[in-house]
This record gives sequence, structure tokens and C-alpha cells, in this order.
Amino acid sequence: MALRIELKPQERLIINGALIRNGDRRSVFVIENQCKFLRESEIISETEADTAAKRLCVTLQFIYLADNPAEAEDLFVRQASEILEAVPSTAPYILAIQDELSARQYHRAIKRGRELIAYERQLHDRLATAPAAGG
Repeated sequence: MALRIELKPQERLIINGALIRNGDRRSVFVIENQCKFLRESEIISETEADTAAKRLCVTLQFIYLADNPAEAEDLFVRQASEILEAVPSTAPYILAIQDELSARQYHRAIKRGRELIAYERQLHDRLATAPAAGG
């Protein structure tokens, strides 16, 4: 089954590890075989990974794009353990990601990672707006 991807002007796309940037006009691509791809809207760069959940998502991207993801999977386990230790309420998100990885559904694991980022953002926002204790 072919996959149709529409790119905005200057939008980036990674296909099997190759970074592609669209030109000045909207373009449509049809991917006719199995490949690994990430749209720019799905990509988190290492410089943007300023939280634990975002760093975990960068690792998930690497797992997805790598030919042999074993090293990155070990890094994922370490990162996930650190997040769980610091914020136990992230357990359902981490478990959902692990389930997708176990099923080799790497692209879906990235989507679950995005849910973890959203949860992390909610926690941060709650802490930022919470009244100071003892004040």
C-alpha cells in the first residue's frame, strides 16, 4: 500500500536516515515500498531535547531509524528508569512505550513518547502555577 506525503515549502523529511528538505513549493511524494520516515513535525533534535521526556523521544527516534537499535534500546531502558524513579506517575506512559517497542512498533512508540512529553509539560505547568508552600 502506497503512502502519500505532502510537504510544505522548506519542510524536512527523514527517509531511511537521509534528511530531505523540500524546495520552495508544496510537494507531494508517494512512498511505494516499506521504509522508515519521520516528518519534520515529528522530529525532536538533540538541541531541542531540554527535558527528560524529550531526550527519551530522541532515543526513540534513533531506535526507529537505526538498522541495529540494540544500543539505543539500552539507553532507552536507562532513561526510562530514571524518569520512573523521579516521577512514578509516568509509569503508564513508559509502559505503553515499552509495549510498542516490544511489538517492534517503533513509529507508534514515538507517538507514545509524545504523550509522555505532553504529560511532562502538564506536570511542569501545574508546578509553575501552584502556590508556594508555606507562603
